[in-house]
Amino acid sequence: MILLPGIAAVASAILAWFVMQSRMEVKLADQRASLAQERGSLEAERANLETSLATAVRAAEESAKRQSFENFLGDITIEQRHYTRENKLLLHNRKTLVLQERIFFRNIPLSDWIEHEIVVSDDADMERLVQDMTVFDRQVVSIAEIQRAPQRQLA
Repeated sequence: MILLPGIAAVASAILAWFVMQSRMEVKLADQRASLAQERGSLEAERANLETSLATAVRAAEESAKRQSFENFLGDITIEQRHYTRENKLLLHNRKTLVLQERIFFRNIPLSDWIEHEIVVSDDADMERLVQDMTVFDRQVVSIAEIQRAPQRQLA
């Protein structure tokens, strides 16, 4: 009979240990679940941040490329010169306006002189012909002017 209270005490201690162990495992499982949930939300936020950062970097690179290209096109200029040439054959005089143009990048010529001859009459307005006739379309050379000026339609 003396052993009965001792056995009951040991049994109740073992039972208390198992109950406490199971409660501790339940709390640990709850903490692991909340940790997994927080880790998942952090991973999703990190992926979202990386995506938005990559998009922002791509947009900045594209903007820088566009700006540098516009600066490059802004440095391209056209040099133009013109003169009149008279060809005298036996009874026939022919007067032509010779228009020469070349493309420059800053002070570096990109093309050779491109010559365009226009047969003119004696009463023709030379300055107006020079302004109207050009080898290069000036609107194409400067991208800033294209954005401001309406598009010309080719005939």
